[in-house]
Amino acid sequence: MPDTLFSPRAAPVIPVAGGAGFPVARIFCVGRNYAAHAAEMGHEVDREAPFYFTKSAHAVLLSGQDMPYPPRTQDLHHEMELVVAIGAEATNISTADAMKIVVGYGCGLDMTRRDLQAAAKDKRRPWDTGKDFDNAAIIAPLTPAAEMPDLADLPITLAVNGEIRQEAVLADMVWSVAEIIADLSTLYTLMPGDLIMTGTPAGVGPVVRGDLMEGRIGDLTPLVTRVV
Repeated sequence: MPDTLFSPRAAPVIPVAGGAGFPVARIFCVGRNYAAHAAEMGHEVDREAPFYFTKSAHAVLLSGQDMPYPPRTQDLHHEMELVVAIGAEATNISTADAMKIVVGYGCGLDMTRRDLQAAAKDKRRPWDTGKDFDNAAIIAPLTPAAEMPDLADLPITLAVNGEIRQEAVLADMVWSVAEIIADLSTLYTLMPGDLIMTGTPAGVGPVVRGDLMEGRIGDLTPLVTRVV
């Protein structure tokens, strides 16, 4: 193997309750997966198929760490989401088999530079600068899938400075976890290390320096971070 110009950047590793860490390879994000959130953003849900955008693995910030306010935005928004961790290779997997490749679940924040995203939408350009930036994927420690009850009944909430901003149940998702995995596997070969952020409920909004965000989904390890 030839020498490299510099050492490869290490993959971020998310802690897993009671086990070894989960090294992150790719992050897939589902857009408009809660009808109420789509409506608050002025859109309708496309019920033919989910749609996706991505974040770099190096956008990961672990829960418990402060989030530096990112540059070139005046409108940083929170988006609380269920994170699904993939632990096996899959292509064209069926909905019936999709959950077999899930190794864990976690609380996550899809942080968004909303002003940059809106400007990109207006010009029909990609959302990358609005969605994929340093510390834009805040992830709490994962819980093994085998320890989880039925997901549909779990509440999902996001509080800012103790005030609830987002509140729903996972059953409100337009596309279930199994449906998302099955569809995504027709576009990509899913691999161990992939994460899926499954969309956000209504109630997204801005945060500023000093704000404390606390996200919860059922009995999963809560997510906590402060904007600095």
